[in-house]
Amino acid sequence: MKKKIAYLAILAVLSSSMVGAAVSAKSDNAGSEDKQSKAVVESTANSGNGNSDKDDKAGKGNSSVTDSTYGPGQEAQGYKGLLNAIENVKDKPAGAVLADLLLTRYDFALTDAMKTELQAIQEKDAALSAAADLLDKKGNVNEAVYVQKEAVKANVKNLDSYKKLGKLLDKVDKTGVKLYVNGEEPKFEVPPFIRDGSTLVPFRAISEALKADVSWNPEERSVTVTRGDITVKLFIDSKTAYVNGQEITLEVPAAIVEGSTVVPVRFVSEALKAAVEWEAETQFVVIYEQQ
Repeated sequence: MKKKIAYLAILAVLSSSMVGAAVSAKSDNAGSEDKQSKAVVESTANSGNGNSDKDDKAGKGNSSVTDSTYGPGQEAQGYKGLLNAIENVKDKPAGAVLADLLLTRYDFALTDAMKTELQAIQEKDAALSAAADLLDKKGNVNEAVYVQKEAVKANVKNLDSYKKLGKLLDKVDKTGVKLYVNGEEPKFEVPPFIRDGSTLVPFRAISEALKADVSWNPEERSVTVTRGDITVKLFIDSKTAYVNGQEITLEVPAAIVEGSTVVPVRFVSEALKAAVEWEAETQFVVIYEQQ
């Protein structure tokens, strides 16, 4: 509770200073401007569309960011689906990703008020990192770690956030290779480690973090992970692996360490269509879903 109070108090101060430029763009009657912004979105969505009523009804359903929303041929209208989607995730890690997408690809379709709001969402991780820096300078390292973890969650693709978190963790003696999946640290019995230039991580921990199913075959001494239409199979102490039946040669084989199966993190993550980043200075492995 004390950590949360400290975080909220400092965030309130820093948010006002760091995002001041964005906030000052809004007038004192922010409520009326908010209504005006929504009115602009609605009028833009309805313009040039004779079936506006049908579109409105469709827009009130469950929104998702798919290729049909902003894929080829949808550039002029794709931002509508994103605007609907971001309303549901603006306070979640995906919010910063969608805000960035809207600002970079659909700048032409956004009003100034909408841009201001999106920039605030986009910069949330920066404000949180600044709060963590301040706590660290005041000697509150544990609180700084807590806040920096929130910064990581706010934008799971920001490698600098992980680097800052890694340095803070080193200060509290949590050294060695670190692993986060979608902004969260998985629970594992064996910590990640480097062998022959490759990072090995507990297979079950990373697979479950990516919501994949894992099975073990004691006779073959093999592990199989299934996610959607992708099946990955590895054999203990063998450099041969299979992805949907296609043979792949690994640089480092899977192994059993202290009763847990460990596998090359980059191979497994990319095979499951997840992005993998490596922050060398703090030895941070970053895995996140590719949007």
